[in-house]
Amino acid sequence: MRYTPDTLVSGTMTRLLLVVVFSSLLFQGCEIQPENPNVIFILIDDQGWADIGYNNPKVYTPNLDKLAAGGAQFTQHYVMPQCTPTRVALLTGRYPGRFGPQALSASNEPAFPAGTVTMASVFKASGYSTYLVGKWHLGSTRESGPNNFGFDESYGSLTGAVGMYDHRYREGEFENTWHRNLEIIEDSDNGAHTTDLLAQEAISIIERDRNQPFFLYLAFNAVHTPLDERGRFVDEPTALHPEDSTRWNHEDEIPWFNDPDGRIQSEPDPEKRLFLAATYHLDDAIGQIVAAVDERGLRENTLIVYSSDNGPQVTWPGSAYPDDLWLTDFNQPLPVRGKKTDVWEGGIHVPAFANWPGHIEQKTIPDQVHIIDWLPTLSILIAGKDPAELDGIDISSALFEDVPLPERDLYWIWHWNTNRWALRFGDWKIVKYGRDEPRTEDAWALFNLADDPQEQENVASQHPDIVELLHAKFLVQRAKDER
Repeated sequence: MRYTPDTLVSGTMTRLLLVVVFSSLLFQGCEIQPENPNVIFILIDDQGWADIGYNNPKVYTPNLDKLAAGGAQFTQHYVMPQCTPTRVALLTGRYPGRFGPQALSASNEPAFPAGTVTMASVFKASGYSTYLVGKWHLGSTRESGPNNFGFDESYGSLTGAVGMYDHRYREGEFENTWHRNLEIIEDSDNGAHTTDLLAQEAISIIERDRNQPFFLYLAFNAVHTPLDERGRFVDEPTALHPEDSTRWNHEDEIPWFNDPDGRIQSEPDPEKRLFLAATYHLDDAIGQIVAAVDERGLRENTLIVYSSDNGPQVTWPGSAYPDDLWLTDFNQPLPVRGKKTDVWEGGIHVPAFANWPGHIEQKTIPDQVHIIDWLPTLSILIAGKDPAELDGIDISSALFEDVPLPERDLYWIWHWNTNRWALRFGDWKIVKYGRDEPRTEDAWALFNLADDPQEQENVASQHPDIVELLHAKFLVQRAKDER
């Protein structure tokens, strides 16, 4: 399925033949080679498929568009339906259900046990300096923080979303987890926007003198709520103008509401305009980071991977975080069903790309890729081997050589008040919503994503053999989970 509707795609990249002696990139054991690339993995919070410029011309993201156009764009890149499960999948290369219920939805509990192999620990064992900048959300105590799982240094929030200017979480035990190397910063770096603080930290890491490659996991809090773009008016929380409910206070004087192309100002809905401003702010920060890589002469030896952690929030009731706004329908509309926390395509199918000048050519990759695939792929790239017992696969053949990936099933669980299950194999996908686990074949709805990308027509009754096949695959996956 090519998830690129004409109304949302600004162009189609020409698929070119990439001639690469790939063995030169595979290094035996953990011996460091001069060619080992720096790796920056950028994970964005709550950015839907249509909330980026190269998928939607209404969105102003010139820096991201340039990076995507210069590398490999994934048209079928999958994640989990919420932040914590996706972060588990990324860092461990395993489906979050393997670690138990606490890893299946947003939580302040430790997501995986001490000693778990992570992307950071693999890089560290291969001689890299390792850094986390931004949101952790895999355990909000010092004992379960990132420095215990392979990161040499960390800076940001241990919890999930935080106020953009005071960097505080919800009231209670974990209200302030803004930290440096697990030491709480008492004033929370107040007065500076989270996006700016994380960009500055990333740039400071890139600019260091070093004699070894680095791995930087850059997990922005943006564009998650609370949306708060004050510009220079830092003492005034973002609010609608008291005399004009279609405009934000000081909107004309805040640069993030006023892109050079006028795209943001052409949006009549103020809530959508606020989200577009937050996205423009994020894009500018990433542009500064890439410029720092360029200025240090590191660009041709730095692989940048970009993904969102789940689909768009769409509506938010407010009052959860400091200066939190009640927002309704503030993302750009999706061409498919669902949103964040859904196992429908809108909740798990996100924008993603990889950029590495001289190594990854300009192209689109139509293969089904999951965020669990990045740990084995990067491990083989830097060390010539990957950790055992992973659910992800090495996607190097598609990334570097234009060789299609093998067919396999992809699997989702999300637990909350209404549990959600799904499995995709080829163009077929089964979906189940409800409290009861799908133990029998008749529990599933079946969709053909090639014919029905919006998942509107349940064809289970017409294809019982397909349902039987996918249900059997689901049972195999479910048997591997920790209940």
